[in-house]
Amino acid sequence: MIKIVCFLICIILIGLNQDVLAEPEENEYGIVNAWYNGQEATVRNVQLKIGEPVEIKVEVMSKIDGHVNVELESPLKTKSYEVVSGPSLIDESIDNLFIKSGWNETYIWIIKPTGDWTNGNAPINLFVQFTKAYDEYEHVEFTIANPYILDEQYSGPAPTRTASDPSSKDQPPFQGSPGFGVAGALLGIALVVMARRN
Repeated sequence: MIKIVCFLICIILIGLNQDVLAEPEENEYGIVNAWYNGQEATVRNVQLKIGEPVEIKVEVMSKIDGHVNVELESPLKTKSYEVVSGPSLIDESIDNLFIKSGWNETYIWIIKPTGDWTNGNAPINLFVQFTKAYDEYEHVEFTIANPYILDEQYSGPAPTRTASDPSSKDQPPFQGSPGFGVAGALLGIALVVMARRN
């Protein structure tokens, strides 16, 4: 029976580890999540051709009253991407001032490689700062994707957008993955079984 319980605990820990990879980034001031072409960040092992459009989606929720700044970033000095559509340019801040706790927003960009940087990786980073007061702030910063840019021209279809407004302010706050609840319940059952055995 001990072997079965140990096996269940190992399975639960593996499941928890995979859920952590899919969870949004969070601190005491807010929650941030991002997707690259529908895949949750951080996306690895992707290749792009020059001019190939990709969709970047970002959800931000504030736990504080204050300000939230959102910036899609490229760490390279070379202009690797251009924005086809979206709420800002690369390396340009979106400033949300005087927001209330519980505020949330969804941003969607369509970007494409310019061709100024090829045969190498060009990360797409996200920076979000939650500011409560002048000296009270927290930030979330991570790589959404790190595509390898091929020295080839894209010849596929242009990007399409849905008719729904992705920046609607009437959306409920996102709650993250429900996987932790299931894993916690299984862990609790395993601990009860172990306690009864002793």
